[in-house]
Parts: sequence; structure tokens; C-alpha cells
Amino acid sequence: MAIGRENGVCSNGGLNGDDHHIRYIPLTYDSAHSHDSALDLVLAVRPDWTAPGSNVEFVRFTDGITNTLLKAVNKRAGLSKDEIDQEAILLRAYGHGTDVIIDRHRETQNHELLMKHGLAPELLARFENGMMYRFVRGAVTQPEDLRKPEIYKAVARRLAQWHATVPCIAGRTGHSRKNSRVEGLTISALDSNLGDAEFQQALDGVAPGKPPPNVWTVMQKWIFALPTETEAQRTRQAALQRDLRTLVDELSQRPGLGANGLVFAHCDLLSGNVIVLPKSQVTSGDKSEPAVTFIDYEYATPSPAAFDLANHFAEWGGFDCDFSVLPTRAQRREFIAEYVESYFALQGKRTPGAAAVDKKAEVEKLLEEVDVFRGVPGFYWGIWALIQATISEIDFDYASYAETRLGEYYAWRAETSGERQKSGKEMPLRERRWAQEE
Repeated sequence: MAIGRENGVCSNGGLNGDDHHIRYIPLTYDSAHSHDSALDLVLAVRPDWTAPGSNVEFVRFTDGITNTLLKAVNKRAGLSKDEIDQEAILLRAYGHGTDVIIDRHRETQNHELLMKHGLAPELLARFENGMMYRFVRGAVTQPEDLRKPEIYKAVARRLAQWHATVPCIAGRTGHSRKNSRVEGLTISALDSNLGDAEFQQALDGVAPGKPPPNVWTVMQKWIFALPTETEAQRTRQAALQRDLRTLVDELSQRPGLGANGLVFAHCDLLSGNVIVLPKSQVTSGDKSEPAVTFIDYEYATPSPAAFDLANHFAEWGGFDCDFSVLPTRAQRREFIAEYVESYFALQGKRTPGAAAVDKKAEVEKLLEEVDVFRGVPGFYWGIWALIQATISEIDFDYASYAETRLGEYYAWRAETSGERQKSGKEMPLRERRWAQEE
């Protein structure tokens, strides 16, 4: 979740000031009555599925830990699995309270923007607490698939396509001020004295010179949304705010790919969001090589390319955070070489006659930049998980996940500052794996 900028973004989130052309259905998905409420929503966009012979079924996907994701199919007699999947619909219902974390207008905007560039399935409708879009046929990857050279090279090519062709769109950082609609979250001590305009500026201005929204403004929003009921929670929020300020000071102004050093980044490229396409759907490139596409754009935002890559590499270990299988330096170089080749090939098509690029130098430069950003994904998802531990109704141990991910960040800090070496402690597994050459 670029090399250009587009204007015309209004407060309702539309690409050109209006998103009302995306159909809105005034219904709600209810997890307590999952089948019936999902059926009402699906039939609103496919009323023909009530015809005689229809057999609507739902398949629940469990790879995500933010939303409920259902695949709706109509198993009419005489249709092959492929024919059924061609008509299938994905229904995604937002997790409880996640408007605190995710700007849903921006998500719709992201989806429309990616559709425009042929990088997202058709968005069929929005509803009160979610959206429906066409099912993407293909095989959802598992963490172990991300570690296969033919797959990670395909991911590199697709990610380069996002970064090189999709423009970053300026706007405000969306937020749910005061979190008054979410039980258990109170006004943050960090922003309780700010008026609305000052609060918005505190979000949008966290990284001076970087047009909002961006990955820095998102992390600031999340820190403001942290629970602050206890003294321990308030102390932690203040500490994380100091950490964010340090990260911004150290990393936000580094040069990078894209306008203002930002590209349109996915920011959640875990295995469940990577789909290996059937060969019949591959329309360009070498059809002997696997091709992938990405789904779920709720976290997509302008970001340094190095963050998006580092974040994806962290996902090689899955939700279990298996640090022993993270990419070695040789694997990261191979991924980045594929990415750089694709990125600058696309750049060349957009700007014919541009000066030749030293791709080997660009590979080494981005390799080192990803190293610099390797601790930031742990900080990013650690804050996110602290909020989810308070608001989510999904059966997942967010509290433990938060500590694991924040532990990655603090281990990186100790390694880069020399603190770990001075203490005489052993290098942690994640840092050892990251430093491993082969």
C-alpha cells in the first residue's frame, strides 16, 4: 500500500471526492447469526441466487486475526468447482472496534485505487460493518510457501508493481477521536488537552515534510488509541510515544524510492494475503513462473519501501513468530534483486529516456535500508496488538503477541545501540537469523 501524487480527496474518502458510486447496503453482519445475516447481504448483491436450484453455502476463512472473512458460493447442480468459484463472493466483516485502528473510508479508497490499476478484485458493495468483493481464485499461501524461491520472487515482482505504479494519495489521517464508542478505551493522557484541530495536526504532523497519511501517522494514531485506564498503561503509552519520536527522528527523513521517499505500501503482507494465481489467470510475463496477487488493503498506506519489505520478511515466521525461518541475508538479496529489476523496469516504461540505473548498487542500497528498518514492524504490530487485546472478540492471544512483537523492536534497539554487546548477553535468535548470510 509511488512515484506521483493525486489530489481531490474529500472527507468522505472518495478517490475524486465521492465514493457513493460504490453500492451501500444498509445491513449489518451479525456474528451471533452468521449464516442468516451473511445470506441477507449476499442476496442483496446476487438476488438471482434465490432462483430454484440455488444452494448458497459459506466457507469461513481463519487466516486473519482482525476480521471475519466468509466465502459465499452458489453450488448449483452441474457447475464445476471452477465455475462456482468464478461467481464466488468474499464477505469481510470488520472486527469489533477496529475503526479505532483502521480508517474504513481510506480502505475503500485504497481498494478503488488498486482496482483502477488492475491490482484488486471488483468491490461489489459496502455494508454497515464490512464490504463484499469478488473472490480471487487461486491458492492462499502459508508461511512456509513464502520461503520458496519461486513464490518469494513472484511476491517481489508484485510488490514492485504496487510500489512503482500506484500513486500515493494525500489526505488527512482518519481517526476515531476519544474512542468513545469502544468500551474499555478512555481518553488518552497524551491528547486530552488537544482541541480537534490540534489533535489532527498532532497526527498528520508527526513526520514533518511527509504528506499524510503515512506509516508514521498511523503509528501515532495507534499510540493515541492505546488503553490508559491504569497507571501501568499510561506509563507504557508515554514510553511508546518516546520510542515513536525517536524512530521518526532517525528514519522518517531517510531517502528512498517514490515521491517524498514514500510508496503505496501494503503494510500487511502476511501469507494469508498472498494468493498464487492459477496459470489460466496469468496474462503477462513468463507463464512458466508463478504469479501472485495481494488481498486485504485495510492497512495499505504510503510508507518507505524498506518498511513494507521488512514487514513482509517478518511474516515468513507466521503468527507463531518463528524467528528460525526468517530470510537470511542471501534470501533477502535474492528477493530484493527481483524487486529492483521489476521496479525499475516499470519506472523505465513510465519515464522513457530516463538515465540508466545501476541496479546492482540499488540492490545493495535497498538491502541495507531493509536492515535499518528490520525492528520497526515489531513496534508497529506490537502497538496494534495492545489495542486489539482490549477490543477484539476474536479468539487470539493478542497480549502475548504484543509482547513478542515489541520484543523484536527492543532486541533490535539493543543490537544497534551496542547495549546487548556491552551487557554480555547472547544475541537473540531473530538478530542471529537476520545476520546469517546463507
